[in-house]
Amino acid sequence: MALAGICRILMFSACLIFASAQNKSRGRGLIVIAGRDTEPIVVDTLRSGLTTVFLPIIYIIVLALGLPSNAMALWVLLFRSKKIHPSSIYMGNLALADLMFVILTPLKIAYHLKGNNWTFGEGMCKVMVGFFYGNMYCSILFIMCLSVQRYWVCAHPLSQQRKNNKLAIILSVCIWIFILVSSTPLYLYQQTVYLPDMNITTCHDVNSIKEDSFLKEDVFQDVKNPFYYFMVMAGLAFFVPMIIIIVAYVLLLRSLGISAMEGSAGKSRRRAMFLIITVLITFLVCFIPSNVMVVVHYALLAKGLTNNGYAFYITVLCLSSLNSCLDPFIYYYVSDEFREHVKNTLLCRSSRTVERMRVSFSSMKYSKRTKTYTSSSGHTENSTC
Repeated sequence: MALAGICRILMFSACLIFASAQNKSRGRGLIVIAGRDTEPIVVDTLRSGLTTVFLPIIYIIVLALGLPSNAMALWVLLFRSKKIHPSSIYMGNLALADLMFVILTPLKIAYHLKGNNWTFGEGMCKVMVGFFYGNMYCSILFIMCLSVQRYWVCAHPLSQQRKNNKLAIILSVCIWIFILVSSTPLYLYQQTVYLPDMNITTCHDVNSIKEDSFLKEDVFQDVKNPFYYFMVMAGLAFFVPMIIIIVAYVLLLRSLGISAMEGSAGKSRRRAMFLIITVLITFLVCFIPSNVMVVVHYALLAKGLTNNGYAFYITVLCLSSLNSCLDPFIYYYVSDEFREHVKNTLLCRSSRTVERMRVSFSSMKYSKRTKTYTSSSGHTENSTC
């Protein structure tokens, strides 16, 4: 079912590619030609309610939900979890990646509210762009690791914990090195473009083309760096991990299906289904549209063709940041221990209080009929928190 849904999205995206390329006039995917006036389509887009109202609202939602949820997740994983296991290692790294991006979203909000005018300098724009794409690809890779780990735990429950932890740490370090190295090209070319007739400086929204390149119909020379970067990253950090995630969940469902036939599934199967649905929603909303449209955008740009779907492109790119709000739900369905720690944290229970409650309840008898614990002295306590 998940595979079918993803295939439909890819087919829909392919239709967008052809629809976007129908008009073969030379090149406007928010392009400005050096030495010429800014074209009306660029002015209209940068002054539209889409970029000055809708996009900042989305980033405000990301900040309001992503900052507290990921900060709490990281605090729980670092200070409340006593047992270290591979899932908690991957979740901690995923929460850190989300938190690093969310902290910078106020700059993005200010940029759009100021009418797409970047006032923080070229260097900070590069950092913002690097963190944006770094967070997206980092999230995909760590979700891939979590998905494979979830399957492995169900299929091989008796595997060695210490050995798995070591592998998780090595993989996490490799992912961070890969993201650090792969983000470097984003810092090597100009990200800001000054539009004198609008008196604003854009950040990553507009591509500047030399007049000579435009007249020679050789636009590719001015956009080849981002073109090569996004084509490679779409393959290595999106398509390959997506295939691995699909295979992992197919194997997970198959493993749980065998367990169900043996009479030992129930709760695990239900939780696995919630996890799969959450990851599927994250991909359908955040990762598939944005990665497909990035490829479409730069492919059309490189050929000097009009991108008629530019509004859709910048919208799905903004929506991709919602993964910072959806990732905590993945933590919730992956780990029983994480759920319990979050509940205790929200109820302001200290670790010592939780331990006393555990000892107290372990010495009592539990009644399924009344859902209460009864001590040997006859005192009754409710099991709900």
